[in-house]
Amino acid sequence: MTTNTIPTAKRPGGKLAGSAPGFRKHLSRNRFLYAMLVPVAIYLIVFKYAPMAGEIIAFKNYRLSDGIWGSSWVGFEQFEKLFASRDFYIVLRNTLLLNLYHLVFAFPVPIVLAILLNEVRAEWYKRTLQNLLYIPHFISWVVLGSIVIAMLSPSTGIVNSLLKAFGMEPIYFMADKFWWPVSFIVSGIWKEAGFGTILYLAAMASIDPTLYEAAKIDGASKLRQIWHVTLPGIRSTVAILLILQVGKMMDVGFEQVFTLRNDAVTSVAEVISTFVYTRGLVSLQYSYTTALGLFQSLIALVLIVSVNRIIKAMGERGLW
Repeated sequence: MTTNTIPTAKRPGGKLAGSAPGFRKHLSRNRFLYAMLVPVAIYLIVFKYAPMAGEIIAFKNYRLSDGIWGSSWVGFEQFEKLFASRDFYIVLRNTLLLNLYHLVFAFPVPIVLAILLNEVRAEWYKRTLQNLLYIPHFISWVVLGSIVIAMLSPSTGIVNSLLKAFGMEPIYFMADKFWWPVSFIVSGIWKEAGFGTILYLAAMASIDPTLYEAAKIDGASKLRQIWHVTLPGIRSTVAILLILQVGKMMDVGFEQVFTLRNDAVTSVAEVISTFVYTRGLVSLQYSYTTALGLFQSLIALVLIVSVNRIIKAMGERGLW
């Protein structure tokens, strides 16, 4: 007498799919690695996921005395006030423009710096350059912003001193609506471009050296080697970082803007992060700014999903 049995699917390693003993063995073997994830998981739950419950106040007239659950429901009233406000469109425009400037002018700089550093053959010189380029990243914007303001001062700043030496009129960079965004982008490049080369240099280190040797045999110049070997080798890294950068199109770092802005350039320097601070924390309009934050997050989600699909359609690996 024979009995029909249903074959059990196996994984590539030969283990039974869904095998509890196999999973327990894997968990036991890697228990220390999983233990290292526990603090990270706790941090994400406490500071990232748990606060999401507070988004409910975007649909309420939140009052500190009543608390989140005691405050009255108002539905989409806060969103209607937000979209009817002229200030909202000003800060939205400023946020998108500053991020667009960053994407066009600042995003390529770490790539160029990484390519240049990769071509340096003297190791001591390369390490020295890298250390000098990394230092600004570790300086807070409070300090770095003060340095930028001092350098661009119309009376004592080194930049205007050079302009005067060439017979040009001094420029008040930090109070001019045209020059303030320029100063903002350049100072951001100064602070972060060097540190941003790390990922690109790591990607270049994984490129097969024989590809460069083959290019040399074919008579390719250094620029041709960079174009046909180096850039294709870091293309996937560039794609992923581009996705992440586009995902931040609705957000501008609070510290940099808050340090560099002043009343003379509010019309071009007020962004969503500073607007949330002044309206939410200073003016206590919690529900209003929570609605703005929720709108900001939804748009960022749409952007990052859209760009990820475009990148994958172009044949590159996306974030998922």
